Amino acid sequence: MLSTFFPRYLLPMLLLVSVASAAPPAATQPAGDRAAMEKGFDRTMSNAVLVGHFTVDGNKGPAAAEHYTLGNVRKLTGKRWLFDARIQYGSHDLTLPLTLTVEWAGDTPVITVDKLGFPGMGEYSARVAVFNDHYAGVWTGGPTHQGTLSGKIEHPAALKTRS
Repeated sequence: MLSTFFPRYLLPMLLLVSVASAAPPAATQPAGDRAAMEKGFDRTMSNAVLVGHFTVDGNKGPAAAEHYTLGNVRKLTGKRWLFDARIQYGSHDLTLPLTLTVEWAGDTPVITVDKLGFPGMGEYSARVAVFNDHYAGVWTGGPTHQGTLSGKIEHPAALKTRS
């Protein structure tokens, strides 16, 4: 989701909306529960492929395809996570490490991007919620470009072992 990596409206991979949850607020959850949730998030995102679509507010055409291939995803410190990501869009194909914030809405991880600059693409912000092998969120790329994104989180290695 870097500027040369993402189209100027695509940076959204890392942009999903917080989802209300019946679970208690993260601050009141026992540390053991948080550790288990983080381990689950790590398993869900590592070596996964996010396949979906994004929209640009005001565009009348169909949603555009997006594709993010993740390698290792791991917690660094606090709320910071490292995502080894390959972003493919149109003629763009970029692989890079992204350090991103992951917030928690109860038991739901929300990938948070705040005014992250991408060379040649501009600055992006996003909120992307992850739930039940799906992702959904909103993104903005400045005052005139914003929209939504959503899709499925696939695990190609797991699919091969089931065949």
